[in-house]
Amino acid sequence: MSTVSAYAATSATDPLTPATITRRELGPHDVALDIHFAGICHSDIHTVRGEWGQVEYPMVPGHEIAGVVTGVGSEVTLFQVGDRAGVGCFVDSCRECENCLAGEEQYCDNPGMIGTYNGVGRDGQPTQGGYSGAIVVDENYVLRIPDGIGLDAAAPLLCAGITTYSPLRHWHAGPGTKVAVIGLGGLGHLGVKLAAAMGAEVTVLSQSLKKMEDGLRLGATDYRATSDRTTFKDLAGKFDLILNTVSANLDLEQYLKLLTLDGTLVELGMPEHPMSVPAGALIFGRRRIAGSLIGGIAETQEMLEFCAEHGVAPEIEVIEPDYINEAYARVLASDVRYRFVIDTASLR
Repeated sequence: MSTVSAYAATSATDPLTPATITRRELGPHDVALDIHFAGICHSDIHTVRGEWGQVEYPMVPGHEIAGVVTGVGSEVTLFQVGDRAGVGCFVDSCRECENCLAGEEQYCDNPGMIGTYNGVGRDGQPTQGGYSGAIVVDENYVLRIPDGIGLDAAAPLLCAGITTYSPLRHWHAGPGTKVAVIGLGGLGHLGVKLAAAMGAEVTVLSQSLKKMEDGLRLGATDYRATSDRTTFKDLAGKFDLILNTVSANLDLEQYLKLLTLDGTLVELGMPEHPMSVPAGALIFGRRRIAGSLIGGIAETQEMLEFCAEHGVAPEIEVIEPDYINEAYARVLASDVRYRFVIDTASLR
């Protein structure tokens, strides 16, 4: 066992504070990483506050982890010391169910993927995340970060990046397709960049036009305010695919009617209340509502390679660990463009 410095949540209401946690010794298939950067995801805040189920405190959040390999187990074949590597939203799965065998470990059903934090590992110990100086993970759940991506920029790709990349690939975004992205935040801004890099025509749907300049700069060709009722009239029947990156409960009928025949609206956020879906908006247009959850290890590696090849990187604000609580407040106030990334040097 080794000890590392971290920032931990001790309750659903108290600020995160400095802590010391333990990491297991290297097993035969384990990789040890010094963490250099860790992204702050809105789901970190939901989890810390106990909004997504039971939490075992103290808990160290963080599932957007980028760093450098410092040790490998005796049977590790995929990594060596000095490699640039990352860890995303999960650190294990059953490896035996149909979904795991198909490379869709995020949909493991026996009993489910083991989260990078607030999970329980095979050793029976709680998993602790990336707001810390180091981590030990099985090599099969570690990602290789291409040289073309800075470690600070790579961190958010391991959740926000794959969360938007996976549905774009699954529903075949590319030349000749029209994609709308609802919301221009941590997820949405990467959805715009990725869809544009894939060759799709991209429109941002946002409450107001205050981020319009950013949206067009990031790759959108159109930017519309959903507070303007003419938006839904002007864009009716236009989009093959809509990515909903916000967690608010929307008037789904309005958005479904923006889809073409056989179009799909994909939910990436989790609204507080159950969604009301009008059957007519689905039936008259053979439209679909779908969901998508991050991506498997192979697809996440594919996403990283795609981003390196096409120069796709998140817009980030790098902070020190002692700014985490202020960063949480700013995330909740939508006061970040577009992702906070913690420089963990002081925790190593």
